[in-house]
Amino acid sequence: MRENGIRKIWAGGGNVINAWLSIASSLSAELVANQDFDSVCIDLQHGGVDFQASIPMLQAISTTHRTPLVRAPWNEPAIIGKLLDAGAYGVICPMVNSRAECEAFISACRYPPLGSRSSGPHRAVLYGGPDYSAKANETILTLAMVETVQALDNLEAILTTPGLDAVYVGPSDLSLSMGEKPGYDPKYPKVMKAIARIAVEAKRHGVQPCIHVGTTAYALEMFGLGYRLITYAGDYRFLQWSMQRGLAALRSGKIAPDAL
Repeated sequence: MRENGIRKIWAGGGNVINAWLSIASSLSAELVANQDFDSVCIDLQHGGVDFQASIPMLQAISTTHRTPLVRAPWNEPAIIGKLLDAGAYGVICPMVNSRAECEAFISACRYPPLGSRSSGPHRAVLYGGPDYSAKANETILTLAMVETVQALDNLEAILTTPGLDAVYVGPSDLSLSMGEKPGYDPKYPKVMKAIARIAVEAKRHGVQPCIHVGTTAYALEMFGLGYRLITYAGDYRFLQWSMQRGLAALRSGKIAPDAL
């Protein structure tokens, strides 16, 4: 079976820089995958991507060596199974708030006897190889999102769930759940304390901590806290930022150094 590049980087002690796609376009997926990211995640929870759009996007990513990930729309076995059958090499599952929810997520990602995933890999065999079914359990990554106060209360129970590879912090929902405003790169003291705690506890239990960031400065700070995968902004946000900076420069008549 084709190697999972993220597992290889982690095994070598390295950190992963992940791209994020929320625009339903195979062309933009191919463009992003041709940049110097380690992996590319297609977001089916928020943004404009549905399952049908995700297939040509996965195919576009496959023209490169980037590891294909997906964020499932919810912790629901049917859609998780279909995304894995389409060739995703890891699933980020939103709103995992308890041990039972984490167990259900992992079960949906693993073939028996380790889980309840139904056999029918379709495109996954084309991407992963003819021995996909035999090796999928040890190759596919499970990433449970920790993004609520309830998840923080149940953090140890989640982290000790057998088969969990990583936890993925959603800073916006975590901030919102803790009574603060959502957004990239929160600096609220209690949210920052929780983010630091997640990294420490994940490492203690042999689980990889991952997080979504909006700036390179915050990304480096998160690497310093021990996070092993960061998602840097996303296609929608990069397009928005670039346009805003360029238009502001044109309107002002003063070209900013970072404007196109």
